[in-house]
Amino acid sequence: MNALDQAILQLDGVSNLARLLGVGQSVISNWRKRGTTPDAIYCAQIEQLTEGRVTRQMFYPDKWHVIWPELARKHELASA
Repeated sequence: MNALDQAILQLDGVSNLARLLGVGQSVISNWRKRGTTPDAIYCAQIEQLTEGRVTRQMFYPDKWHVIWPELARKHELASA
């Protein structure tokens, strides 16, 4: 299950996720249908809304350290 589907499940459906993000339900449906990764700002919101169960890193597994360098520093410190 991809990160978006996990967020939809965690937040009780497409319409509820859309409402919480302040976007139309069609936006969420289009992300799913097209396999589009939500913009970084939405990924951060989703992480907060799911209380960390769906993380920004899950949406951008190969680029999260570039988009959110502060997370990369925390990760490096935790690994040391």
